[in-house]
Amino acid sequence: MFYGAFPSDLKENINRVIETMPQTTFNNVPFSTSDNIIEYIIKNHVIAIPYRMYLLDISDVEYEKLNQTQKQILCCIYTRSCNGYIREKYLRKLLDMPIEQWVIPFVIKLCDEYVIELIEIIYDKLKERDNADIQDFCLKNKIIISKSYSRMISYWNEYYRGYEFNFKKYIGRKLFRECLGYDRTFER
Repeated sequence: MFYGAFPSDLKENINRVIETMPQTTFNNVPFSTSDNIIEYIIKNHVIAIPYRMYLLDISDVEYEKLNQTQKQILCCIYTRSCNGYIREKYLRKLLDMPIEQWVIPFVIKLCDEYVIELIEIIYDKLKERDNADIQDFCLKNKIIISKSYSRMISYWNEYYRGYEFNFKKYIGRKLFRECLGYDRTFER
């Protein structure tokens, strides 16, 4: 499950991360089980990230034993947690590190979820950054990014329209437009 989500040259680091992670899960779901996968293209290769993982959190002590690449891998995996607090914790850590090309899909996937706090965190971290790498990734994955944009609109309409009635001011739209480079050409 995890190996298909990262470049093959990270295999040893992935192995180290897996050794660190608790093998017990929420509701005793098998360790590497996900409800679904999301496929993106990076450097002409298809990567498949899990939609949701049911992993229990690791201790801060174990986390600190990892090198930076391993921490990034672990943070990426935990951004797919079924627990929103765990997703937020590892998203924050991930965005405080350099955003490698292989990290981008994990950040992008959180942009179309219903948890507005995650969208706000991403927007706040990306709005002042040069996002050419992220925008290039989005251009190369137009179809799925267009679906993500539609999904974000659906969540706004269902849950956040009362919070921000004017869609043009909604943080999710601002994130997609200003940081991810989304425009109408993605729909063609």
